[in-house]
Amino acid sequence: QVHLVESGGGSVHHGGSLRLSCAASGDRTSRNCMAWFRQAPGRQREAVARIYLPILTTDYADAVRGRFTISQDSYTNTLYLQMNNLKPEDSAMYYCAARQDLCTMVEAMYIYWGQGTQVTVSS
Repeated sequence: QVHLVESGGGSVHHGGSLRLSCAASGDRTSRNCMAWFRQAPGRQREAVARIYLPILTTDYADAVRGRFTISQDSYTNTLYLQMNNLKPEDSAMYYCAARQDLCTMVEAMYIYWGQGTQVTVSS
């Protein structure tokens, strides 16, 4: 089993920055691939970024590439999402997710999910 707890959300102005955290616990081999997703009201949940931890390869959605950075602290088992130059369209509930392997940006492939942390960006 894997347990994920997000934190770090909040309200910022257009152009501001936030860093989201996801504290992970449980079977390490079940979370080789970790990702951030987001869901805005009335919209489907969408992938933001993912990282394959054994070799630290990353991938980003086009909408956030160059502004967001996904990373992990292996000592604390914490996943991060550094978000810079935030835009109002980035406002959403952000979720941390994990799966064992075959890293992907497809929501349906992820088994473990956190409860989410809210990000609001005002114009």
